[in-house]
Amino acid sequence: MNTLPPFKENKDLTLGVELELQLIDLQHFNLAMEAKDFLRRVGERNHTGKMIPEITQSMIELNSSVHESYSTLVQELRELRDILAEEALQTHIGICGGGTHPFQQWKEQRIYPTERFASVSEQYGYLAKQFTIFGQHIHIACPNGDDAMYLCHAFARYIPQFIALSAASPFQQGVDTAFDCSRLAIISAFPMSGTPPWILTWKGFEEYFSRMAELSVVKSMKDFYWDIRPKPEYGTVEVRICDTPLTVEKAAELGAYAQLLVYWLLDQRPQLSKDIYITYLINRYRATRYGLDAICIDPITRTQATLTDNIINTVEHLEPYAKRFHAEVALKQIKNAALNHANGAAWLRKKYSDYRSLNDVVRSQVKLWRKG
Repeated sequence: MNTLPPFKENKDLTLGVELELQLIDLQHFNLAMEAKDFLRRVGERNHTGKMIPEITQSMIELNSSVHESYSTLVQELRELRDILAEEALQTHIGICGGGTHPFQQWKEQRIYPTERFASVSEQYGYLAKQFTIFGQHIHIACPNGDDAMYLCHAFARYIPQFIALSAASPFQQGVDTAFDCSRLAIISAFPMSGTPPWILTWKGFEEYFSRMAELSVVKSMKDFYWDIRPKPEYGTVEVRICDTPLTVEKAAELGAYAQLLVYWLLDQRPQLSKDIYITYLINRYRATRYGLDAICIDPITRTQATLTDNIINTVEHLEPYAKRFHAEVALKQIKNAALNHANGAAWLRKKYSDYRSLNDVVRSQVKLWRKG
């Protein structure tokens, strides 16, 4: 029987990020299925963090080290970006962010040759290749498992903010989807996606996991594709909702925003209510569809507000904590993005309006990611 690792307790609310990145053929600007060779070459260089394969061969995943604050995280991500960009130039491929490639065809993708990815492909069929999408995952350390379960639910009302701020997937299969974030529609097809069950203690979650394992539904925490989940071996909560941003600077800002929010939630301990899930799916949908222009419903107060207003209000709550985590710059950038309705989807649509060519949009993505 598969067992759940004990929850690793952490005194400090450290953070780390994972970024799924696109490998680009610089001649045609389609995806390049070069992950195996590229990772071998990068592995021969000295660097912090980790670069690992993802489910198809035109993707790689960059994992940061563990950081106490935004300032060191953004510094490391810039260093890792520069290493990847330099290696990419030598191998005549490009790297870029964004939640989807605008015109790749999923049926042309090849599964990366590992036992786990082969198992996912066998279990989910064509969905595995459709999983050639690109997200940012943010890990924030927790004091204990009970706090992790509290945060999984306390964070729920803020999930639309992270969707809208990070949204960078307006195009798929060669068309404008009319969504700011089209990536999440693909994840929603998986049976263990969405929200974690209403369990408020780590003991309760251990019992839930044991039952799901006994029923052969899951083998490990990797089988849960929830928007946010506990990660016991790291002692973190993992926010899994973001598109991969177009720059590493934006990725670090989102990480800092999550870290400050976790600190505020644990400090202030707003009361949990299961009612938050009454409008969770509609708020999530509106954030994917309309981005920062979305109007979200608070089922507790029975009021509505734009995500821009919600973000500004949240930033005001977090400002007293920013100095502690050297995150003043990051928080200011989050506020400015909300005020200016500036996310990756808006940038990508502007580039398409300028060039009228998705190839040139990808070319611009590669250039932006390399220079920040």
